[in-house]
Amino acid sequence: MGDEALQQKLGGAIRARRAQLGLSQEQFADQIGMHRAYYSKVERGEQNLTLATLGRVLDGLGARFSQLFKEAGL
Repeated sequence: MGDEALQQKLGGAIRARRAQLGLSQEQFADQIGMHRAYYSKVERGEQNLTLATLGRVLDGLGARFSQLFKEAGL
């Protein structure tokens, strides 16, 4: 699987989790201290995340790495 496909699958799983929380991209990005435009790229799979940044997203979602990767089909 290529990097782009991996990022897109992960971004889709992040988007689904955020939507389940009933938060807009802007609300969620503010909550985790991230710029909305950057966060939007994460959800679209256009931004390669560092582990530290992914950790911030996961904390905000209340999820674990293993859960999110499973939901993304990775």
